[in-house]
Amino acid sequence: MADEVAHEKRALRAELRERRRITTSKERDAADALITQNLITLTSELGSRSVAAYLSLPEEPGTREFVSWACGEGIRVLLPVSRIDGLLDWAPYDGSGEELDPLGMPAPTSELLGPIAINSVDLIIVPAASVDRTGMRMGWGRGYFDKTLGSMENCPPVYAVIFDHELVDSVPSERHDQRVDGVVTPSGIIAF
Repeated sequence: MADEVAHEKRALRAELRERRRITTSKERDAADALITQNLITLTSELGSRSVAAYLSLPEEPGTREFVSWACGEGIRVLLPVSRIDGLLDWAPYDGSGEELDPLGMPAPTSELLGPIAINSVDLIIVPAASVDRTGMRMGWGRGYFDKTLGSMENCPPVYAVIFDHELVDSVPSERHDQRVDGVVTPSGIIAF
């Protein structure tokens, strides 16, 4: 059964990667502008003063403009830094100083605060490959965010950022996979 779920996940991830790859720059720019506005709306409506987010890669739904806005608004922003042991460290970000972490993901150059620093935020924004209508999130297979979210005692709202077509009826899931409280897409904000 576990092998079957793992195979389903690999197939779905490959399909989603290809769909992201063939998205035109014009389509991506339009989607990113809407996602940025929806992330700003979500943060404002929740009154968030401290956010854990991430710097999107070029093929991902864009979070960089949102992160820049949050820094400009005086909102405390923590960004993840991947560790070889499968955990995430967190570091404050002020819009400057960026490098690649050990997995090649964009990360701030500021002082590492350790894995428990995320416990101080009041909103968490995570990447996802796909999310289903019950909030089950399927990531890209490394498990970093599942481990982080699964270890939190008092988890604030968690929203995944995806393209509209990545919100589906169901995703294959395993026991360790974590649900999110909602998604932010170009079309809007959906809370589960």
